[in-house]
Amino acid sequence: MERLNRTSAPAAKQYTEKIIQFGEGNFLRAFVDWIIWKTNQKTDFNASVVLVQPIDRGMVDMLNEQDCLYHLNLQGLDEGQAVDSVDMIDVVSRGVNPYRDFQDYLKLAEQPEMRFVISNTTEAGIAFDPTCKFTDAPASSYPGKLVQLLHHRYTTFNGAMDKGFIIFPCELIFENGKHLKECIRKYIELWNLGEDFSNWFENACGVYSTLVDRIVPGYPRDTAAELCERVGYQDNLLVKAEIFHLWVIEAPQEVAKEFPADKAGLHVLFVPSEAPYHERKVTLLNGPHTVLSPVGYLSGLNTVKECCEDPEIGKFVQKVMFGELMETLNLPKPELEKFASDVMDRFRNPFVKHFVTSIMLNSFPKFKTRDLPGIKTYLERKGELPAGLVMGLAAISTYYKGGKRGEDEIVPNDDQKIMDLLKELWATGSTAEVAKGVLGAEFIWDEDLNAIPGLTAMLEADLALIQEKGMREAVKTII
Repeated sequence: MERLNRTSAPAAKQYTEKIIQFGEGNFLRAFVDWIIWKTNQKTDFNASVVLVQPIDRGMVDMLNEQDCLYHLNLQGLDEGQAVDSVDMIDVVSRGVNPYRDFQDYLKLAEQPEMRFVISNTTEAGIAFDPTCKFTDAPASSYPGKLVQLLHHRYTTFNGAMDKGFIIFPCELIFENGKHLKECIRKYIELWNLGEDFSNWFENACGVYSTLVDRIVPGYPRDTAAELCERVGYQDNLLVKAEIFHLWVIEAPQEVAKEFPADKAGLHVLFVPSEAPYHERKVTLLNGPHTVLSPVGYLSGLNTVKECCEDPEIGKFVQKVMFGELMETLNLPKPELEKFASDVMDRFRNPFVKHFVTSIMLNSFPKFKTRDLPGIKTYLERKGELPAGLVMGLAAISTYYKGGKRGEDEIVPNDDQKIMDLLKELWATGSTAEVAKGVLGAEFIWDEDLNAIPGLTAMLEADLALIQEKGMREAVKTII
């Protein structure tokens, strides 16, 4: 079988280098580079990407060996229909290692057509390291490397205002653009790069917060040989991802015109604020995950897919997502319903085995950020407590009791202080004490949740019902 490269794969196209991408890992290649590939197909964008290896050890050499070509295997449900596609992604032109070829790295700034910088250097990547020096080749931090590149562009083009960069960080932190911009400002000050350069950065460049969403399992070890046979090439850079994708970019329409991914039939949104979309993802994807997992597990189920397809637990998931959490959000209802429907397809993805026990790690802190706001808002708007979410908290509290599920040992995993508290509360033998103690744990919630009207009594009743009749029978009372 032939090795994949641009000689053996003449169908691979060449585009104009317009994008510098910090990060060469699976996520960016399966998400951003795929979006650019689709945009090239559907519009006149005609853009290729130069990958920059953000850390000393990386994959640039491996990518260059294949002329930066690779195949993407998308699997999942699209409006209920199973999809299993494989496409060759040809938008990456080359990879650069700044640790070995620093001058080649700086020369990227000299290319007049370069316009965009995209990154995913992990959550730890957007950080200010005061030990970095401007003379380092390169600076160790990502923001430091970026400032070196920006300054070289500024000097190359004598501060021309039309030669700034549009910068899209994709690191998984809220307001990633604001964090990156702050780091850049600190380096400009630390390195005394001058007011003129600072003004050029502020006025000629744009750093825009983004929210990214796609599950990317990565290299498909179990099906790699079969996929290579399918495409007819030996591809060592295969990557697998779910079909769902969403990229929310907090940027004005002028930016959308230059980066026309939203015109290519893709789920790329240019919006005034990413905050409601961040809230939507946390509420409608992470929120149901957090409560379906203990409810499903204690009902004898092991994966998210099983939970969603179970006649009773599936109704519980629907109730929590569509009947409760959706009611707490402020985006247009049709948009929320479409997103929730897509989430259900993701949960039912036949190609992914997502074990509920992996989701139940640190369940109490997760419930605090993902579901507790929903309880409060639902009560405020409806005048009653959301039965599904409260049942979810009862299931978490029951799971933390430990013991056995059939032949399986129940092994909760959380902060030791939380584990000790639950052990102590369950030792009282009183579900009323458990309810009161869990809700009163201010070190978990930063407040006493017993103050929420009716919550203590409802939680106690759910705990008693689970103890008396079991999880599945308890769920039947609210669906």
